Amino acid sequence: MPDAQYFMRILATLLLAITLTACSSIPSNTISIHSGNLSSAEESTITQHLYRQYQDWRGTPYAYGGMSKRGVDCSGFVYLTLRDQFGAYLPRTTEKQVQTGYHIDEDELAAGDLVFFKTGSKVRHVGIYMEDGKFLHASTSRGVIISSLDNVYWKEHYWHARRIR
Repeated sequence: MPDAQYFMRILATLLLAITLTACSSIPSNTISIHSGNLSSAEESTITQHLYRQYQDWRGTPYAYGGMSKRGVDCSGFVYLTLRDQFGAYLPRTTEKQVQTGYHIDEDELAAGDLVFFKTGSKVRHVGIYMEDGKFLHASTSRGVIISSLDNVYWKEHYWHARRIR
């Protein structure tokens, strides 16, 4: 008959497997949002609005918790962009934004979709997809910029995307 240590090892292995599975899972839709006119806008219109926001905020420095042109963080910039350009209201934090809308595959990306990255063990980053593999976001090192999903860094850290319209 197996001893107590054997059962403890099995239990520890099961708990580790459950924990690792939960850490890599993609959140389900749990938070309702108001998507404003984002849901009815054509993709070209959404892209135009995103470029307009970029021109207005270009180079704004990154500031954790920031919500102004003196400094803004990634989720704050997404929140402000969707509110100001489309009348859409999302939660303020990346932790909550990742629970909005529904998951889509990378090959389904369209203007206005949220793209999420795992940049650390518990750190997440969010941006808004524009077109042609480009996304708009507030970078910690360069402020508000447009980046490419094909960039080595972003490709390595890409997590998933969500559609909120």
